[in-house]
Parts: sequence; C-alpha cells; structure tokens
Amino acid sequence: MQLYLLSSPSSAAAAAAVCTTSAAHRRLFSHRRCLKHLSPLVCFSRAELSLRNSSRFVRVQAVSGVNTMSEPAPSSSFTGAKQALISLSNKKDLDLLGKGLQELGYTIVSTGGTATSLEKAGVSVTKVEQITNFPEMLDGRVKTLHPSIHGGILARRDQKNHMEALNTHKIGTFDVVVVNLYPFYDKVTSSDNISFEDGIENIDIGGPTMIRAAAKNHRDVLVVVDHNDYPALLEFLKGGEKDEGQFRKMLAWKAFQHCASYDSAVSEWLWKQSNQGGEFPPEFTVPLSLKSALRYGENPHQKAAFYADKSLSLVKSGGIATAIQHHGKEMSYNNYLDADAAWNCVSEFENPTCVIVKHTNPCGVASRTDVLEAYRLAVRADPVSAFGGIVAFNTTIDEDLAREIREFRSPTDSQTRMFYEIVIAPSYTPKGLEILKGKSKTLRILEAKKTSRGMLSLRQVAGGWLAQESDDAGPQGIAFNAVGGRKVSEKELEDAKFAWLCVKHVKSNAIVIAKDNCMLGMGSGQPNRLESLRIAFRKAGEAAKGAALASDAFFPFAWNDAVEEACQKGVSVIAEPGGSIRDNDAIECCNKYGVSLLFTNVRHFRH
Repeated sequence: MQLYLLSSPSSAAAAAAVCTTSAAHRRLFSHRRCLKHLSPLVCFSRAELSLRNSSRFVRVQAVSGVNTMSEPAPSSSFTGAKQALISLSNKKDLDLLGKGLQELGYTIVSTGGTATSLEKAGVSVTKVEQITNFPEMLDGRVKTLHPSIHGGILARRDQKNHMEALNTHKIGTFDVVVVNLYPFYDKVTSSDNISFEDGIENIDIGGPTMIRAAAKNHRDVLVVVDHNDYPALLEFLKGGEKDEGQFRKMLAWKAFQHCASYDSAVSEWLWKQSNQGGEFPPEFTVPLSLKSALRYGENPHQKAAFYADKSLSLVKSGGIATAIQHHGKEMSYNNYLDADAAWNCVSEFENPTCVIVKHTNPCGVASRTDVLEAYRLAVRADPVSAFGGIVAFNTTIDEDLAREIREFRSPTDSQTRMFYEIVIAPSYTPKGLEILKGKSKTLRILEAKKTSRGMLSLRQVAGGWLAQESDDAGPQGIAFNAVGGRKVSEKELEDAKFAWLCVKHVKSNAIVIAKDNCMLGMGSGQPNRLESLRIAFRKAGEAAKGAALASDAFFPFAWNDAVEEACQKGVSVIAEPGGSIRDNDAIECCNKYGVSLLFTNVRHFRH
C-alpha cells in the first residue's frame, strides 16, 4: 500500500478518497503531528491510514513534490507471529536449523551471509534491514545495533510497560536468538604475521551484544550459540522438553560463557600487543573447556574432570592435553599427572631417550643411539618402580620397539612381563601400533607433540593462584663452573649434564646419580637432602663409583653430611647450584677426596 505525506488540508482531502476506513485500520498519526527529522518540516492532518498486517514496511510515495520518508512496519511478532533471529559466522548445520524453525512456524530474521545461506537452502528470510529500515553500514560494523532488534530481544513479556513500549514503537518480539561470533580465535592463531588492524576488525561487537541481551532475558528468549544444541532447541520448541526453566538457564549460561571465553581471547591478544616487556598482567582470565569427565580424582571419593586450556599462548604448544589416545582405558586424574611428568621429561632430550615415571618422578632415564637399548637401561635403573609406571619415548615406536615393550621381562625375576599404565611417543608405525595394542586391552597408548617452551605455569593455592614462567633452563644454556677438586674430564662433564637434566624433573629434595647417559639411582621428595642422597645411592649400588651426582639445590652442609658421604661413595663429579654460606666447606671436602665440584648457579626446585 501507499502512504501519502500531505502538505495541506486540501491535499489531505484529495487523498482521503484513496484511503479505506475499515475497522482493521490503525490510526498512525494524530492531528498535525510533525516529523521533525524531515527537512523541510512536513505536517499531517488527521487521516485514517491503513496498514495490512502482512506488510513489513509502509511504502512512501511523494505527492505534489513533497519530501518523503519511510517508516518500518510492525514485525511479525508484533502481529502475533513467532520470530527467530539468526546471525552466524560458523554456519554448520544452518540448513537443519532454518528448515526446522520454518516448519515450526517461525518467521526467520537474519543478516548478510547467514540470510544468503538460508535462502539457498530454501528457507524464507526477512533481512534485518527490513526490520530496522536502516542499511548495514561502516563496513558491517553496524547491522543489528538498533532498538527494533534489541527492544524485541530485551522486552520482558510479563511487564506491561515493556509491551506497551513495543506497541508504541511497533517493535516485534524475538522468541529465539541464534548467534555465534566472528572467528577471532582462529584468525589470530592462524598466522604469526596477522596485522593489528586485521585482528581488531575480527572483534565481534553486535554478536556478543545480541547474545548477552537474549541470555539476560532467557525467560522469554531462547539463546543458542552452539550448533550442537540445534536438535535440542528444535525438540524443545516441539514440546519435548519438560523442564523449561532449566533448559533456558543452561542455554543462558552457555551463552554468557561463550562470550566470556571470547573476551578472554581478545584480552589476552591485546595484552600481548600492548605489553612487549612480558610482564604479568594485573588481571587475566584462563578459558577452560571440558575435555572429559573423569571417574574420580586422586582418590575414589573425589570427583574430577579434565579441562583443556584454550589460551592463545597454548595454541600448537603440544603436551599431554592435546595428545591422541589410540588405545586403552580412559585416562584417570593420576594418569594425566604422571603422563605429563613423563612427557615433559623425555621432551627435554635430543638423542633417542626413554623415560619411565612413577608418581610423577622419573625412576628410569636412558639415552642411546639404539632406542631399544635405552628402553632396557631405563627399566633396569629401578625395575620395581617401573612396573605399573608410564613409559615415554621421544622417537617413533616401530615394530621392533613395540615388540620389546610387549615382551620385555622384569630384571627382578626375568619372567614377569613388564606392565605399564601408559605408553607415550610422538608417533607410531602402523605395525608398531598394532603390536603394542596386543600387549593389553587396558594399556593407554598416547601420541603427543613435543611440549613447547616459554609457557606460563599456574598452580592453585587456597584462595589464589601462583603464576611463573616454565623452567626451561637446560644444560645447554648453563655454565658448569669447576670450583673444587680435580679437573673434570669431558666424559665426566657430559655425565654431570645428563644427571643435571634428570634432576630437574625429580621432586625436591632431589638427587640423581648417572653415568654413560643413564640414570642409576635417584632420591626424591625427602625433607632433608641427606636422606634423598642415601636413597639414590641405595638404588645405584656399586655402579655409583665413578658416576656423576646432581643436586637440585645447594648442599647446606658438607663435612659429615651429604657432600662427604657422596665423595666416600666414589662419585667422580658433583654438580650443584652453589649459593650456600658453607660453599667453601663443600669445595674443601671435594679437594680432600679428589672429586670434581661444579657450580651451575641455577637451582631446579620442584615442589
């Protein structure tokens, strides 16, 4: 239909002949109401003007050269129809959603590419600009930020004044809002060379605004941000969901969490862009995504779950959280802790290496050109502790290695096959994986990528969190300074470096004895360093003679204590950080026994 804007009473009278006056007509304009945003000012005489309920817009046509304007007609919901607003970046399962809503009688309002995709799928669509009567502008920055959209989302149906306001402004309500956001996370993690401007343009504004509005008003508006929830939404709208309140609350929670995770990525990225010095931010959020519910925690009476950290800094960082499980029982809480310890340790070594861990401590470590030999030596370091442990390799597990893992007998009796909870490697040959699966139905077989350096380490204490840089210091970047005893040989220095790399991964107080790139014994977690040293020597036995000993921290006492006892046991070199007020005692003790003493000036506490 046409709406005539009239400039005089006589013109109004002439136009009245073309206007009907049925009972369905609505009075739109009061006597001499002025549209002040028109230039020049146009006034109206009282006239009965009709609107058809099916019309979305009132078409405006100039009469006698008078300036014209257009005004949005009431939306479908204003006239009683159900409306769904859909605006998606990720359009997976969009056709399922669109067709399902249309079959349920919903009028679908949509934007840009989403509307185009729906139309291609055969779904009727009303575009947002038909509701707002305002074009998309500012290169897409402004599309849905309009009272005709947000009024229809935020209005409470149980508030009379809200509904009267919608009626006054002819704004329809939205019953369903389905929105996901610009792929900011994927964009800023896809390339190291993304420009700052490109990153900024991928920050969504309209999307989060609609999501938050719908989630706030979830009693009246169903909000969906995940394509996996489309079937549940459609089933609910069919009347298949009994607990309506709970369903709406869960969708609202998910919507706010979706925005919170999105905002955390933007915040993390902007902090990195604005803070080149690498300081800790005064505030930050860690976005966690549930990966699996666990049977229990450290103990059966504790509930537990495993979450993946979605921080931008951890993208492509490797580690156990992103490992692929090829076989075996589901991972437990303790499995994750032990697997993480084993993988972090073995990832430190350049040469083919096997690490065996029990209760997060490496009980066997060996590096060899022949990885089969490395595996055997790692087991022999402490076969009792290795039984039921986690075995990790930094090389591909092929057919020969898989068969050795499957068939190797414990050195304690040469009969019992070694049992492991988990095997971890960076890759497997098809035949190697097949053989390893035959060892046990429960054996967990993980494929992991090498853990990256430079990550932030977080640890919880009651009421707060401790944050620190990861301990990435290795022998390559440390000066092993000879301070006492005889001159260290090249071989002894290599043994000391190997022991030093191992002791870094042992719980404090930590002592490691090693020789020929093989751990011979270790002592961990004791309240005093002397007791850890004695445990290490007890495990190493006679093989300790001529070996290297590494301590994660300085020796507080030397005479009649750990340093002298180590010298008397026959080690050839001791590596420690130094820094004790009694360092001279350690130097003099090593001078007396002819044992090389190396200070690293780097401590490796591990609590």
